[in-house]
Amino acid sequence: MGKVLIFYKYVHIEFPKRAMKWQQQICTDLGLTGRIILGHEGINGTVGGTDESCERYKEIMAKHPLFNDIDFKESAGGADCFSKLQIKIKDEIVHLGLDPVAVSPKDGGQHLTADQVHQLLETHPDDLVVLDTRNDFEWAIGKFTNSVTSDIKNFREFPEYIEKNLDQFKDKQVLMVCTAGIRCERATAVLQQKGVAKKVFQIRGGIHRYVEQFPEGFFRGKNYVFDNRIALKVNDDVLGSCYLCSKPCDDYNNCLNAECNRHFISCKPCEQDYNSTCSDRCRDLVAQRKVHIREKRQPIVHY
Repeated sequence: MGKVLIFYKYVHIEFPKRAMKWQQQICTDLGLTGRIILGHEGINGTVGGTDESCERYKEIMAKHPLFNDIDFKESAGGADCFSKLQIKIKDEIVHLGLDPVAVSPKDGGQHLTADQVHQLLETHPDDLVVLDTRNDFEWAIGKFTNSVTSDIKNFREFPEYIEKNLDQFKDKQVLMVCTAGIRCERATAVLQQKGVAKKVFQIRGGIHRYVEQFPEGFFRGKNYVFDNRIALKVNDDVLGSCYLCSKPCDDYNNCLNAECNRHFISCKPCEQDYNSTCSDRCRDLVAQRKVHIREKRQPIVHY
């Protein structure tokens, strides 16, 4: 039994390379796997391991002057949720494609607790817009009721989406949502700087914190996560549909044709009929061994 920790903090790190070596040593010693991104603007991490190793990691971080107040989100998992440990240094700890100095969390929207968000959604004033900042494959299987979604494939496309849709947010209260909060820290700043919205809010701790407290609340379906679990079930609602037959489904696969590798929703019958591929063409290419065949990923279930 183990767990996965999701965490971030926007804080100035003068020497990211030193922090990277430190993190590499800690995670290796504790047997943690996952991804950690460091930069001058802060840290962004998702790691998995045993309960004991995760608790020890939090203890070590709590003793560091830069990271002692990090809000760690937890879910059932472990080291097997990731193939390896990756620690990298980047200009942005989440790639928005904008200068971190020019668009920073200090200019972001007001943080609301899960309770405050739930109350706001219950009253739902006429001028409220709930804006999902996530990619289309994320909200396809889980989202807030009546939220505004976009067809962006990557977070770096979000500023352009805002620029093209400013009229939707003019004189509105805008509640922006994302998985664990980190994307909204700067996404809300993008909208704030446009000066069109009446108010801009974000959830403290993101969707993760909201569904912890309100699993049968206004978020329906599954919460997409970027590890081998793919998605965490929140409630019984199924929002997605099979890419191949259009029947209700919210299970993701990657096409067995490695040259295609499409990330798509497929039901169990279609997964069997198409041999874990996304089309007749890919199924034939795989059957004829004309393409490199991706190794099938076994589902990870943690109770």
